[in-house]
Amino acid sequence: MRDDPTHQHDAATWSPLDTDDWYAARNATTALRDALLRAGLEKDFPYLRADLNAFGHGLVDLGRVSPATAERLAELLRLALAAGLRRLEESGDGATEHRAGEG
Repeated sequence: MRDDPTHQHDAATWSPLDTDDWYAARNATTALRDALLRAGLEKDFPYLRADLNAFGHGLVDLGRVSPATAERLAELLRLALAAGLRRLEESGDGATEHRAGEG
């Protein structure tokens, strides 16, 4: 019977659209796609896609990329990390000066 609760989750009727993991993978893929567009790397990731593995866990598949693309991505990550560290240092210095002036 189709309305029977045990039948509703049968492997034959399972759909990735019924899982939160699918939507999480899709949303993460969209966010990454948007960042790659801003970086001008949209043509360098032709295999980018959201996916689920056999266990239903959401995955973002970056696919194969050229060595030049991997180097460019690595450089973008290095720059982003350096900028983040600079921001932390700047905010940390301000907080330290403020506390020292209080006492």
